Amino acid sequence: MASLLEKVSTLISANLHALVDQALQSNSPAVIDQYIRQVENNLADLEDAAATVGGEVRTLKRKVHEFEQKADETDQAIDAFLMEGNNAYASAAQAKLNSTQRLVETYKEQAVRQESEYQSLLSAKVKLEARLQTMKQEREELMALLELAKSKELTVKTMKSLDNLMGTGDSDISRIAESIHQRLDKASAASEMRASRLDEEMDRVLESSVIDGALAERRKKLGLAE
Repeated sequence: MASLLEKVSTLISANLHALVDQALQSNSPAVIDQYIRQVENNLADLEDAAATVGGEVRTLKRKVHEFEQKADETDQAIDAFLMEGNNAYASAAQAKLNSTQRLVETYKEQAVRQESEYQSLLSAKVKLEARLQTMKQEREELMALLELAKSKELTVKTMKSLDNLMGTGDSDISRIAESIHQRLDKASAASEMRASRLDEEMDRVLESSVIDGALAERRKKLGLAE
């Protein structure tokens, strides 16, 4: 029992953050999974031990109660024998009472020791269950971190691949990228040309309007019909 409590104590006092750091460094939850298996195995042993010791405590308490009743009955019998003047029976009953009382004290002491061990096992069980729950949650967070790390690595690789499209990468990909850039350049140039033509047309229309206005003013001064 002591060795079980020692193993459980070691698991309870384990540095969970250090385990998580190891898992992150190795990019794998293996070290955490191993810890969880150890905790679950020892927790099963702990539950079995607690059930066994708890049963022993109940048995001892029941024996204490039974023999205390027998002691009371024997004590009453001694008084009855003395009242009858039956000293021989009274003496034998007194010897039996003394033995029963010693047995009661022995059972009481055993019950106290077993009760203490039972409470220690229960306490260790509660602490170990809490550790198990904590580590399972830590594992979930770790897996999320590892998935995020993989996603970021993929993003970085993708960005590097895109940067290499116009570099020394695959010639087909490079040609596709060049074609895309050419179409973009052509579209930009066409847009600029259309804008230029629009500006020219606007200038022409505005200039024609000014000229027509000036001529109309002259016709008016000269008295010429429009």
